[in-house]
Amino acid sequence: MAKEAIKKIKLQIPAGKATPAPPVGTVLGPAGINLQDFCTKYNDATRDKMGDVLPVEISIYDDRSFDFVIKTPPTSFLLKKYAKAAKGSTKGSKEVVAKLTDAQLTEIAEIKLPDLNAYTLEEAKKTVAGTAKNMGIAIEGQE
Repeated sequence: MAKEAIKKIKLQIPAGKATPAPPVGTVLGPAGINLQDFCTKYNDATRDKMGDVLPVEISIYDDRSFDFVIKTPPTSFLLKKYAKAAKGSTKGSKEVVAKLTDAQLTEIAEIKLPDLNAYTLEEAKKTVAGTAKNMGIAIEGQE
């Protein structure tokens, strides 16, 4: 018989840098799981992606065991990283703060494809381009 999850928690934690201190400890402590065990497993699983912020979905079971699924980095994080922008525009698409090439857009779309509501790479590129536009990041060759 499969265990039934009593709680699901979503967090965004820097890869390889989870510690029992806040914010991880503050959220997971009341759930009753072993914080050090979670941090060790998470850090081992994300060591190759150091520097990225990764969303993680933690399922906690009634016997206080847990498992987790690591998602792809947020689109906004990837856009800022590839465009080398400190932050997005405060005025949305009216103010351009950085530019991306079509190749960079394709690369981001390939990374995000498993977590997006898209079936093809072209659909994923449109979704990522929309987020870029709202952040004030222009795509070369597009208006």
